Amino acid sequence: MKTVLTIAGSDSSGGAGIQADLKTMTMNGVFGMSAITALTAQNTTGVRAILEATPDFLRQQIDAVFEDIYPDAVKIGMVSSSQLIRTIAERLRFYGAKNIVVDPVMVATSGARLLQSDAIDTLVRELLPIAAVITPNIPEAQILADMEIRSVEAMEEAATIIGDANHCAVLLKGGHSINDANDLLYAAGEKVWLKGKRIDNPNTHGTGCTLSSAIASNLAKGYPLEESVRRAKAYISGALGAMLDLGTGAGPMNHAFDLRGEYAKEAE
Repeated sequence: MKTVLTIAGSDSSGGAGIQADLKTMTMNGVFGMSAITALTAQNTTGVRAILEATPDFLRQQIDAVFEDIYPDAVKIGMVSSSQLIRTIAERLRFYGAKNIVVDPVMVATSGARLLQSDAIDTLVRELLPIAAVITPNIPEAQILADMEIRSVEAMEEAATIIGDANHCAVLLKGGHSINDANDLLYAAGEKVWLKGKRIDNPNTHGTGCTLSSAIASNLAKGYPLEESVRRAKAYISGALGAMLDLGTGAGPMNHAFDLRGEYAKEAE
């Protein structure tokens, strides 16, 4: 079985963060491991509190994984401070980590800031250059590219700016504010539009974590980048399309979809 390490924050409600990552990895047929950057008190409506790990404890978590079960891919999610970002980058370079997927989490869907302002430069300088692919949404890409994105053409320009500046592939997630659910993959100077259909489901807590973890899972299994992204999009579309919740309104989408059903036959 292939292995994937998620380096991210914990979501106490179970719908995002490492909880979503590990569920997604299991459903995509890989063995998931975690190094926790922070504990959060949150649910689908917002983040109440954040308690960061110390850089030394984060380093020890990463070391413990790499020294025993070397991961075939690494997904990086919420990292809120420059010190933690530098710790991650140094350890991943030390171990020669491969298939690194960076989800540059800056602000939660609820609006809570998850990345300190002074840490953005550190993120760009330390993590983006070692990434195989980064997966910003439009607000995050606006920060990384330092430009407004209000059209398909602007998406293409921003992805090119980010990818060329940091020598990494970029999956710029669209969203229905600009298009239905079409994402743009920019890699090796080429742009590929990955079509999607917007699914009217309120249970979207954790979708970014789920998508990036599914990409990492497929990279770990040896699929090329574009195919890994396509398979990840198919997985998350299945999760949203299941239209299940926890009986309390807008619950975490990641509880909804079991890849061990019909889709598993195709995925394997």
